[in-house]
Amino acid sequence: MNDVAPPSQALLVVDVQKAGVTGERAVPGAAGLLARVTELIARARSGGALVVHLQNDGAPGSDDEPHTPGWALHLPVEAGSGEVVIRKTLDDGFAGTRLGELLSGAGARSLVVCGVMSEMCVQATARTALALGYRVVLPYDAHATQDVPAVPGISAAVPAAVVSRVAAWAISGDAEVTTPAAEVSFAAPTSRPR
Repeated sequence: MNDVAPPSQALLVVDVQKAGVTGERAVPGAAGLLARVTELIARARSGGALVVHLQNDGAPGSDDEPHTPGWALHLPVEAGSGEVVIRKTLDDGFAGTRLGELLSGAGARSLVVCGVMSEMCVQATARTALALGYRVVLPYDAHATQDVPAVPGISAAVPAAVVSRVAAWAISGDAEVTTPAAEVSFAAPTSRPR
């Protein structure tokens, strides 16, 4: 029997925007991913944890260009002091944003990171959180990405599930990456954000 992990105090929902989870360009298994992320959000809310939705501002002409349909967050944000949206322009959710200040001000030291894309924004945000001394839980079934296309003469296509697994494996020495989303629990941080 596994030991029960301590509850986390914040949930970082990385780039769960329409462009990445709906339509022809959705990540493989988007419906299952959305169900797991929705459940994580519900448990974080009921546990009093801080919920942070990171929203990527893509370049002009990109699928997530600000104020286009693909840029919109797919899951509803519950207004209130315990749930916020932070816009970003880089993969790392901490870079050039108030994320670190928000987490510190709330007293959150333990984070769950979920969303898209595994090897890009999810991994970059988790790596910085680890470097800043946070406990990081990266549920193996709550982040996703796209297939990597084949390159003739170099490699065959790499399935999205493999890319996600490798992205998590690359930080698994420090982050908790073997936990399924269903086993993650939440508690309130020591203080609420202002």
